[in-house]
Amino acid sequence: MANKFCFEALDRSLNDIINNDGDSISPFGGRVIVFGGDFRQTLPVIPGGSRSDIVNATINSSYLWDDCQVLSLTKNMRLQNNLDMTSATELKEFSKWILDVGDGKISEPNDGYAEIKIPDEFLIKESDDPVDAIVRSTYPNLLEQYQNEEFLKSRVVLASTIEIVDKINDYVLSTL
Repeated sequence: MANKFCFEALDRSLNDIINNDGDSISPFGGRVIVFGGDFRQTLPVIPGGSRSDIVNATINSSYLWDDCQVLSLTKNMRLQNNLDMTSATELKEFSKWILDVGDGKISEPNDGYAEIKIPDEFLIKESDDPVDAIVRSTYPNLLEQYQNEEFLKSRVVLASTIEIVDKINDYVLSTL
């Protein structure tokens, strides 16, 4: 998510461009602006900033927030795929668990920091090599499918660091 100053700069710029005749100033020059994001996921990056500095940099700490209307998506589109019943049920349970983590419903009350146990059914435990297990579960039949664009486009491995990405990429390339 971008720093609130980015949104405020856009607001001032649009007002300068659109309201050049001295009319009353409205947010974003009276234009509808659609923002997308999730406060539970990506916060603005404030180098060396404290927790309060980071929270203060979010758009809901801006003068613009009072003029924002928050809409929530209610239908999980991932569940609309042509999945078999077992896969759809597993995905639905995982999706609910992820939302519950984000909403703070999983752990005990805390001050913003909590340890959360990941249920065993969400872990890949079938291998001593976690990279191998991730690749095999995400890309079954990779050797037969690696040139199939649709096969590759329909799968993804999310990683928290570039080092993990490099490790997975190196492993996949070594198996081809």
